[in-house]
Formats: sequence, structure tokens, C-alpha cells
Amino acid sequence: MKHIIWDWNGTLFHDIDAVVGATNEVFKPYGVAAFDNDGFRAAYTRPIWVAYERILGRTLREGEWEVLDQSFHDHYHRLMLSCALAEEAVDCLRTWAESGRTQSLLSMWAHERLVLKAAELGIAEYFARIDGLSDGGAPGGGKAEHMVAHIESLDVRPSEILVIGDSIDDAHAAQHVGAQPVLYAGGMTSHADLAASGFPVVDSLSKAFDFAG
Repeated sequence: MKHIIWDWNGTLFHDIDAVVGATNEVFKPYGVAAFDNDGFRAAYTRPIWVAYERILGRTLREGEWEVLDQSFHDHYHRLMLSCALAEEAVDCLRTWAESGRTQSLLSMWAHERLVLKAAELGIAEYFARIDGLSDGGAPGGGKAEHMVAHIESLDVRPSEILVIGDSIDDAHAAQHVGAQPVLYAGGMTSHADLAASGFPVVDSLSKAFDFAG
């Protein structure tokens, strides 16, 4: 492989506690019992509104998704301040860079926030490109179309790209463009669900390099 496309939330950025905490705040007014990390992982899926429908046990009403999503991000942006990069993240980024190969960052988080956070954490220099969700983009949806645009901006063939993420949607996005997916079990999706998908699963970021060739 010549290039790695990293996911952000739940992969390079270990923010499961902030995500679960924000989700609990969102659903507290609905009388939903608070999730622990494993309980959240059991409910989590993408698109996110499907996960919210699982949690509520019903279809979302017109306009309800937008309200819930705004509430989630209001809480998340407060709680994420205590989160840090995943274990091995910096070592993996440095090791790959020192190998002379390239890497980029693709996230469904807001682009401006993503760029600022990567710079704040001192890792922006490792990426040939950073792409988050631009203004006007629909939050919580699938990643495939964004993966297409991201790869089109890179001078690398999809067959030479390794995509490392923590959700099955990351793997589907990689598969959609012909890249190799590897799923990291330290994020939002349970190890059991990742394994059941049939895609390669690793328990540490460094183990993902086993699939880099």
C-alpha cells in the first residue's frame, strides 16, 4: 500500500466517552436509561438517525433528527475537550510517514473543527490532505460519496490505499472505491459487530499495518 486514509472519531481520536456522554444527554428528556460504552456500541450504526430510531424504538418525526443532532453536537463539543488521541495514534502516524508513504484524514465531523483539532493535537503535518464535512453537508450520513471525492483529490490508485476506521460504514466506503478496509475495534462499533461484517478487524491501530503490505 502507498497511502492510508484514516478515520477520525473513534479511530485516531479516542472520543467514545464524549460520544456516549453526549448521547445520554440528548435522550435524557425522553426517559431513556443512560448507556455505558458497550450499551452504546450495541445501538450504534450509521446513518446515525437509524441508531437514534433504535434507541427510541420508533421512527423519528419530521424535523426531530435535526434537533437531536444539534443537541448532540452542543454536548459533544463540550465533552470532547477532555478526550485525547487514541493509544498508538502518534506512533503510527510517525512510522508511516517515516516509511516515505503518504496518509490523509477523512471524517464526517465538521471540516473547520477537524482541521483546527488536528493542528491543536500536533498531527496535521502528517496528512497530505484533511477533509471533514463541509458547511451544508448532511451530518450523520454515509461516507461513500465523501470517500469518492477524497480519493479523487489524491494522486493514488484506490487499490494502493488502506482505509482504517472504526465503523462498518468506513469499510463500505472503502469497498465502494476499491480500497482495502481495516476496522479498528477501539471505537464506536462493538468487536462482535465488526467481526460479523466479514471485514478485517484489529484491536490496535498498529496491527492495521499488517494489512498494508
